[in-house]
Amino acid sequence: MKWVKLDLELPEDDFVTMAKLDGKKLCLVRHENKLHALQNSCPHAGGILSGGWCKNGNIICPIHRYEYSLTTGKGLTGQNDYVNVYPIEEREDGFYIGLPEVFWKRFFS
Repeated sequence: MKWVKLDLELPEDDFVTMAKLDGKKLCLVRHENKLHALQNSCPHAGGILSGGWCKNGNIICPIHRYEYSLTTGKGLTGQNDYVNVYPIEEREDGFYIGLPEVFWKRFFS
């Protein structure tokens, strides 16, 4: 895993936005004072999750209203799918998001 600093000015209140980090687009959410990072595309129909909203601890896709847990990434019962959730650490100099390291990048970067 590679920890990448989030170089973005974050609002104090709850929000849903897209963040580009290390060439990857993420859905960044602050819900009930906790920051979450998830994949930005819905596995159901490819909707952009950062264009959605939060309800009851879930991100809701704006296309077909599929819901995914902010903490586990699991879809609601019956959806049988999930989104990737990325760990976040708050450090003295800001927030860092843990991204999986691509196998081939180890050799060619």
